[in-house]
Amino acid sequence: MSVSQNSVERLPREQAVDLLDRHGISPTEQRIEIASLLFARHQHLSAEQILAQLSRQASRVSKATVYNTLKLFAENGLVREVIIDPAKRFYDSNLDPHHHLFYTDTGRLEDVPPAQVDVAGLPTLANGLEIVGVDVVIRVAPRKPS
Repeated sequence: MSVSQNSVERLPREQAVDLLDRHGISPTEQRIEIASLLFARHQHLSAEQILAQLSRQASRVSKATVYNTLKLFAENGLVREVIIDPAKRFYDSNLDPHHHLFYTDTGRLEDVPPAQVDVAGLPTLANGLEIVGVDVVIRVAPRKPS
């Protein structure tokens, strides 16, 4: 589906409410608005991008509410938090196992199927521990002219 600059894809309200309910999250109006935007499709959005999209739609969701809601979604398994650096976080609506390609020039984050990344030499773990996931972020930039 093509989305114009002023129109943003949204998950229908009823589906957003159901998703929040299934994860034990009280569906407040602000949480529904954020969920409708974030879960419309698999995507990577920062808190600032979500806030900007909501603002363009005349939403009255505050910056603090966006950050608190994203933290709540991450804690309850609705999104995967991808930390590029201490100041840059994305919230990934795709919970299937995958890695990421980060374009340093544009700030875009893209999914990479796990079969395309070979992770070898993982550490030996102490008794009682198991690996529950490996997150790889591959940072790329345009080649500099020689």
